[in-house]
Amino acid sequence: MKLAVRVIPNARRTEFSGRRDGEVVLRLNAPAVEGKANRAAVEFIAKYFGIARSRVTLVNGEKTRHKVFELEGVEQIEI
Repeated sequence: MKLAVRVIPNARRTEFSGRRDGEVVLRLNAPAVEGKANRAAVEFIAKYFGIARSRVTLVNGEKTRHKVFELEGVEQIEI
């Protein structure tokens, strides 16, 4: 399943905080420097859905706030 995410780096805490323009908003307590935000996003999404990090792949948006993640083994999302 694919998950469209709008990432907001440098937040106070890491959390999903609703939806905006068809994307799930993910606030990250990580800077957008040297891929730290991307790694933090993958780790948080994997933990949130209870799957291994290796099953979460950043498909699109490596250098933008608008990202698409592929989640293996997840059928439905409720955020």
